[in-house]
Amino acid sequence: MVSKFVVHHSLGNGCHFTLHGSNGRVIATSEHYDTHRDCVAVIESVRRNAPNAVIEDATAQPAAPVDV
Repeated sequence: MVSKFVVHHSLGNGCHFTLHGSNGRVIATSEHYDTHRDCVAVIESVRRNAPNAVIEDATAQPAAPVDV
């Protein structure tokens, strides 16, 4: 199975998407969008702009200074 985006519609409440990993589990959920078009545009933006995104861990401790 490949990873996939699934668009979910809420009657009168717009839509959102979930990203499912290759194992079928949800690995990300979007915010709600007013229109289907907006939701799909964000999916396309994610696909286009983050294929090789790096991880920045804001919780990581900075390295201690070293006296030379």
